[in-house]
Amino acid sequence: MARVFVYGTLKKGQPNYKHMINTAKGLAKFQGRGRTVEKYPLVIAGKYNIPYMLNIPGTGHHIAGEIYSVDEQMLQFLDEFEGCPDMYQRTLMRIQVLEWEGKGGAAEGILECFVYSKATYPPEWVGLPYYDSYDSSGKHGLAYVLRESR
Repeated sequence: MARVFVYGTLKKGQPNYKHMINTAKGLAKFQGRGRTVEKYPLVIAGKYNIPYMLNIPGTGHHIAGEIYSVDEQMLQFLDEFEGCPDMYQRTLMRIQVLEWEGKGGAAEGILECFVYSKATYPPEWVGLPYYDSYDSSGKHGLAYVLRESR
């Protein structure tokens, strides 16, 4: 099992969470909530209002999200879903545990988790507003456009 930290549309209550609980795609077990140890810019960009964590450590906010344990099948699905490695890159990042529901250690402290972030992006994205948490129906007014609606 691998640990994955999700901060955008794959979180509970968000438009793509359905994929995290679809066992036909693999297993994903919610472990807890956390935030990035380093600060990163989290922006909403493009005509489909997609959340992106830009891989610029030290800039932005500590990004809030959810920690999952996933099997190899789910990890492969997520790589494909996230367009890895072209659209997003999957990298290990340090995540501070805020709440833990999983069994075994890590109830507190710092974990290494896979995170899908952007290493390459249009330069103007750096000038977009930075968020510390993502909600598709947040005050920003930039509702995510589902793939099937594009």
